[in-house]
Amino acid sequence: MSSIGTGYDLSATTFSPDGRIFQNEYALKAVDNSGTVIGIKCKDGIVLGVEKLIHSKLLVSGSNRRIGTADYHIGIACSGLLADGRHIINRATDEAANYRNTYRDAITGNHLADRLSLYIQAHTLYSSVRPFGASAIIGVYSKNGPQLFMIEPSGLCWVQNSVLIKKGYRGCVIGKGKQNAKTMIEKIDFENITAREAAKEVAKIIYAVHDEAKDKDFELELSWICDESKKRHTFVPKDIYDECVKYAKDSLNAEMED
Repeated sequence: MSSIGTGYDLSATTFSPDGRIFQNEYALKAVDNSGTVIGIKCKDGIVLGVEKLIHSKLLVSGSNRRIGTADYHIGIACSGLLADGRHIINRATDEAANYRNTYRDAITGNHLADRLSLYIQAHTLYSSVRPFGASAIIGVYSKNGPQLFMIEPSGLCWVQNSVLIKKGYRGCVIGKGKQNAKTMIEKIDFENITAREAAKEVAKIIYAVHDEAKDKDFELELSWICDESKKRHTFVPKDIYDECVKYAKDSLNAEMED
């Protein structure tokens, strides 16, 4: 009975006999059924990419973005339920604004990831709320340099509390294509790759893991925080975006011919 959640999945505060919290697992399943989201830390910044599945042909291109800006130096990409992802981005914006108003300084990646993960984890503690059905990848370019963090629906996040030490991910993936994408990301030379090169790699990976036979059409979203963008989170300029898409499609066609 406990293996299928019967009777133990009515609340996020209920443990099954084998120590599982099924609502957390359901939330993670919502993320695994969503489009692939990739974050890469390169030598001069952070690149975020999203496979935004198009659920209706009536939507205008650029609608329902899954990448948001929490502060000028912070970008967040979410996978899972769109409404939950928007709430997480709005919460991150409030945390960044409160930190700036209190300390008159930009929030660091460590502080933001710590505060946001605690907020998400709080929604797994009470029967009056439910876990967020979304995961977030946070890219920050602060005085500690480029930093990349990932937060799961359970609130799990690898964070180093010391602001003097840069910790986090070199690259991370969430979404339905995470297994294949993770294998491809592990081959990247993070220490030497530039933001422009990383944007091409992100586009290539997202196009490679997209299954045209099973998945709906998608729209690629690319953003970065790097020296070229003056350490501000912006969407990749259109000329570079088109170059990345062309590179991804050409690489995919070359692999199919081989």
